Amino acid sequence: MARESLFYHRLRKQIESKNKNFNQIEKELGYPRNSLNNYKTGVEPSGLRLVELSEYFEVSPSYLIGKREAVESEISEKNFHSLNFEQKMELYEICQSWAATQISKSNETNNK
Repeated sequence: MARESLFYHRLRKQIESKNKNFNQIEKELGYPRNSLNNYKTGVEPSGLRLVELSEYFEVSPSYLIGKREAVESEISEKNFHSLNFEQKMELYEICQSWAATQISKSNETNNK
């Protein structure tokens, strides 16, 4: 059995992280059935497909093709940097509220 390519391995991990299968992703992105399976033995994706997949999974193209080791939330970071100061403060307040709720829930669970 041929060893799967790094791109395919990382693609498979991203698909599994969404609790989906290859056919579901192909259908959602409008790809022909089994088209993602072509990457299993080393066929490289086109630039367009690489960008589409990286945007879908919110990882960098560099991560998918093996140029970077860690998954990065580049899209989230870019979105954050595009916010103005007031929007960042609103997001900060939302995060504080969420964290307080989570801590409270955790304390309630631990006290039972």
